[in-house]
Amino acid sequence: MQGLGSLEAAVMRQLWALGEPRSVRSVMEQIARDREIAYTTVMTVMDNLHRKGLLARTRQGRAYVYSPIQSREEYTATLLGEVLAGGGDRRGVLMHFVEGLDADEFASLREVLSAPDRPGEHRG
Repeated sequence: MQGLGSLEAAVMRQLWALGEPRSVRSVMEQIARDREIAYTTVMTVMDNLHRKGLLARTRQGRAYVYSPIQSREEYTATLLGEVLAGGGDRRGVLMHFVEGLDADEFASLREVLSAPDRPGEHRG
């Protein structure tokens, strides 16, 4: 998986925000509020996102409706995992990341790390 291009990101933001399957026309109309864009351009981008495994689609009448495969948070976590895997020294990357957190973000991280039911942690 890789990061998204600007139009791909705009499409995904709309689908994540809307929270339900949407047609190309619906997404295009939302994006067109901020910039001029052709229906066929949005259709191509959404088809590409489907082929990349980021969007599910189902036929509804004569058109498809699309929905994200992952939540925004799941997608972002996947990207972060890829960055860590390819960033050389994982500990160094994590340290630089943590140093850039503000106080609220650091408190949230501390809370997640201290949760008794952290995924992947085996107790016994």
